[in-house]
Amino acid sequence: MTAINALLVGLLLAMTWLGALGGYFLKSASSHNINAERKEFLLRLIAGVGFYGFGAILNIVALQFLPYTTVFPLTAVTYIWTMVLSYLLLKETISLRKIIGVALIVAGAIVLVS
Repeated sequence: MTAINALLVGLLLAMTWLGALGGYFLKSASSHNINAERKEFLLRLIAGVGFYGFGAILNIVALQFLPYTTVFPLTAVTYIWTMVLSYLLLKETISLRKIIGVALIVAGAIVLVS
C-alpha cells in the first residue's frame, strides 16, 4: 500500500468515525431537557453538528481523490462505529440480528467497491 493509499484509507476511517460521533452527540443531546439543562444540551448539539460537519468536509476531500462509487459505499463503515458507540456509551443492547444486518451492509459495500 502506497503512502497516498494509506492516507486515503485513514481519511475514510476518520470520516466514518466523525459521522458516528456526530450521531452519538445528537442522540445524547436529544435525551436532555432543553429548558432545564440548556448548557449541556447546547454543548452536545454543537459537538454533534461539529463532528458531522467535519466528517462532511473530509467526505468532500475524499471525493477529490476517489470515485463517488468508492467513497459512498465505504461510508457503511459508520454503521460499525455507531454500533460500538451505542453499546459502549449508551449501553444499548446489540442483538445478533443487528450484527448480521450491519455485516450484510458492510459486505454489500465491499462488493460494490471491489
